Amino acid sequence: MSIEAGSKLKGKVSGITNFGAFVDLPDGKTGLVHISEVADRYVKDIHEVLSIGDEVTVKVLQVAPDGKIGLSIRKAVDKPKSAPRNSRGGGKRFTKETSFEDKISHYLKESEDRLSTIRRQTESKRGGRGARRG
Repeated sequence: MSIEAGSKLKGKVSGITNFGAFVDLPDGKTGLVHISEVADRYVKDIHEVLSIGDEVTVKVLQVAPDGKIGLSIRKAVDKPKSAPRNSRGGGKRFTKETSFEDKISHYLKESEDRLSTIRRQTESKRGGRGARRG
């Protein structure tokens, strides 16, 4: 079984450092999973995610000419394709039939909601600062 970029393999964690984990692969080869490739979230301490002896599925990112193998655990996980998100997050989706007036009224309502939230947050922060001394 040859190890080439893009292939998914099963391996066993053989060593852990502060920058990543070494994984024993088939054919007696060893590759490195950088700490940024361990999980989809930020990992401060790799020991919270992996332990020596853990069985993991990895994706081969690269095989360098000198024999070093770059691996990823997070890219080896197949995630379902999600629907494209609205760039403004949580906003209403419009169809071609939606009138211009409806779009404008929706925009104005959203703008007012955002402005009132910002005003509330800034007014609560002004309370103790900048008071006149008597």
